Parts: sequence; structure tokens; C-alpha cells
Amino acid sequence: MKKVILTGDRPTGRLHIGHYVGSLKNRVALQNTGKYEPYIMIADQQALTDNARDPEKIRNSLVQVALDYLAVGIDPAKSTIFIQSQIPALTELTSYYLNLVTVSRLERNPTVKAEIQQKNFERSIPAGFFVYPVSQAADITAFKANLVPVGDDQEPMLEQAREIVRSFNTIYKKKILVEPEGIFPPKGEGRLPGLDGNAKMSKSLGNCIYLSDDADTLHKKIMSMYTDSEHIHVEDPGKIKGNMVFTYLDVFDDDKQKVAELKEHYQKGGLGDVKIKRYLNEVLEAQLGPIRKRRMAFAQDLPAVYDLLQKGSQKANAVAEQTLAEVRAAIGVNYFG
Repeated sequence: MKKVILTGDRPTGRLHIGHYVGSLKNRVALQNTGKYEPYIMIADQQALTDNARDPEKIRNSLVQVALDYLAVGIDPAKSTIFIQSQIPALTELTSYYLNLVTVSRLERNPTVKAEIQQKNFERSIPAGFFVYPVSQAADITAFKANLVPVGDDQEPMLEQAREIVRSFNTIYKKKILVEPEGIFPPKGEGRLPGLDGNAKMSKSLGNCIYLSDDADTLHKKIMSMYTDSEHIHVEDPGKIKGNMVFTYLDVFDDDKQKVAELKEHYQKGGLGDVKIKRYLNEVLEAQLGPIRKRRMAFAQDLPAVYDLLQKGSQKANAVAEQTLAEVRAAIGVNYFG
């Protein structure tokens, strides 16, 4: 039997190359092994927890995320792409799981604490945002996912989901829910830094290269990248550490020997920033060009994109409804059948 994978993204804008190296590329590889049954969720309800006053942003971004999925090679014939809000069972499961979690436990969740601080919520925390670890547990368990690809910072969320699974199965004496395991990126392959050297590539910081950027935009962004502020003249020795051009070459260039030679040359002096940026542009264009082309082709028929989202949501809904029926029976609230 194939193991079930659940993963997804919040539709708060187009996806960027940080998403690509961090998760999208791996999703395509996993789907193509034929060993897994992937469910890929566009988490619009989760996005609304901190964007409720701007729902149009979520609506407009939803199809952009879908286009990015299709462009990188996520295949609806192999992976079920669905929209979170179209699966009513997820909301009902969340309501049952909320009774198994204390406020103090939610407050101790390191991921939630970090995001509250990052978003400057202080005490004005939307309740929906505060309890989204419970909603996430509902998403995972609804599909009885064995595996959840996440970054290292999401391990506390997975642990909270496992706690809910254990509590439910123990309290109701039915082993219905499945404890998920995480699929984590290899060590040293964490988040891709932003163009400006910021530790995180982020839409809000404006330091992204989007999968949908055209060739001219890509070139302009690369030419503006942070390198070494002390490398003023071509003949000056340059620093590799913290130099975003070499950070990106390490990630995207398969010719590791050439990258090593460029690093050595740059450190000795005699290699200018413009030259290495032009080389990085060639490397990225070779990878992003085909993705961009496929994206433009899918964008020509948006009704077909919405149709596949609807079909994926219908399939996901049937699976989640079956889990919900089992949960209701275990709790004893299936009064009429």
C-alpha cells in the first residue's frame, strides 16, 4: 500500500525559488517515484487566519499558486491538488480536536510563538491563527497522512498533531487516526536566503525571485544581489561567506567543480561581481526558463486549471468525509446512522 503524503502552501502570493528548492522540487520527485499518494493542499483557510480583512488577496493568489504547482511538474494524475476551504470535514474535525488541546499547550508551541512575534500580533492574536496547529492536525489526519514534508521549524507543529492523534485514539479507544512523520530537508539545505542577504526569502521583504518572473526581471534581480561590500575593484580579493551569488550557485549549479574554481578565483582577486552574476543568471535561466514557459501555457486556459482544482477537491472531500464518519462514530455523535 502506498504511503500518504500531505503538504501544501498558503495562497498569499506567487511562489518563489525558495519554495522551489525548499519543497516543490522534492514534491515532484516523491510523486514521480510512484511509491506515494500525495495530497497537496492550497491552504486558503489557514491564509485567512491573518488575512481575513483582505480576502481578495487570497482569492487572487489561489490560481497563481496552482499555476506554479503545474509549472514545476506537479501532475494532477499523480498528486491530488485541492483547496482547503472546499473540504467541510476539516472544520468539523478541528472543532473536535480543540477539545483535546489546552490553551497553555498552544501557547508553548515554539512555531506559533515565533510567528506571533514575527507578525507583531502581541496580544491582538486572531483566534483562528492561535489555534491553527489544531487545524493543521485536522488537515493531516483527515487524509491519514503517514508523511508530511516540512522544514525543521515545523517539527513542533507535527509533534502537536501527534499528541492530538494519541489523545484521540486513547480517549475513544479506537485506533482511527494515524501518527504522521516528518520528511525534513537534508542538513545544510535549509531556507534559501533572500537576494539582499536576509536569512529568509520572503514576499513581504521583497527579496524574492518568483517562479513567474520573466527573463528581464530575473536578470535585474540577479544584478542587484548582495555580494561582498568590500569587493570594490575587480582585482580585490573577495569573500565567499555571505555572498548571495555563491550561495545561489551552491544550490542551483550542478557543475560543482566550476563553482569551486569560481570561488577560488574570486577569493584570490581578479573576478568581478558582474561576471559571476551573469554566470548565475545563465544557470538560473536554464532552470527557470522551462518552468516559466509551462506556466504561461497553463495560464492560457484558466477554466481548465479551476476544473482540475474542483476535481481534486471533490476527491479529497470524499476521503476526508470517510475519516470524519469514523471520528463521529468513535465519539458517538453519529446519532442517526
